[in-house]
Amino acid sequence: MRHLLEIDDLTAVELGEVLDLARGEHPRPVLAGKGVALLFEKPSARTRNSMEMAVVGLGGHPLTIRPDEVGMDERETAEDIARTLGCYHAVIGARVFDHTVLDRMAAVSPVPVVNMLSDDAHPLQALADLLTITDEFGDRDDLEVAYVGDANNVARSLALVCGLAGIGVRIASPDGFGFSPSDMAQLERVGVRLTVTSDPAEAVAGADAVYTDVWASMGQEAEAEARTAAFAGFTVDEALMAHAADDAVFLHCLPAHRGQEVAASVVDGPRSRVWPQAANRMRAARGALHWLVTR
Repeated sequence: MRHLLEIDDLTAVELGEVLDLARGEHPRPVLAGKGVALLFEKPSARTRNSMEMAVVGLGGHPLTIRPDEVGMDERETAEDIARTLGCYHAVIGARVFDHTVLDRMAAVSPVPVVNMLSDDAHPLQALADLLTITDEFGDRDDLEVAYVGDANNVARSLALVCGLAGIGVRIASPDGFGFSPSDMAQLERVGVRLTVTSDPAEAVAGADAVYTDVWASMGQEAEAEARTAAFAGFTVDEALMAHAADDAVFLHCLPAHRGQEVAASVVDGPRSRVWPQAANRMRAARGALHWLVTR
């Protein structure tokens, strides 16, 4: 049995297997007659809808669970919740604040645990990102992805999936908002071809895809004003996109704040692939679930 808590839980070969399953037009009903528990500490339109429909597409029954229904580490420990849900379901998906909760659940769960987002990682988003990039450009080994903004959980998983796929990554972040030393060590272990800079134009120069995310993620609302000041000059606008390759596309995991991390003319413009990227969340989830339950 395997869990998917971060992208580097997969090898490069296994990543290819998951992507092949995600691309399949007619998935087998490998979850027929089975349930999948989807536990949300953090709400999300894309995660809930993509996961529920991925489970349905595999013939299963999704059951979305609110945090007040389980009382994580208040009424019951994370470990006991995992053991309980494993009595009824073939897979447990959890969207949590603290990544260690996922580690604790996976350590005792009788069924695979899938990270639907944590403060450390967003592997299902990264799978959707890679699907979007390869749908656009194929499996070229000279691709370069530029990420402009906070080196957060989305950026970390994106870098890992690109590293496994042989795609180069450039990260442009303000001082104090880059990858930590432990992040850099993790990326180095995977062999990520990484460029780190504080200059967005340097990161974007000649890039095939330009990616950004919100400056203050869920749970960081109190830091929003300070982060807005720190990220001045990091908006992905038409002027910044002009540094990218002529056929470059724009990516964003959503929700987007127009006029902050991205200009409306970019996210709503002809280079934007944010809606195919959002649609790929379902394909990514379907491929990951299929792979996990047929190991």
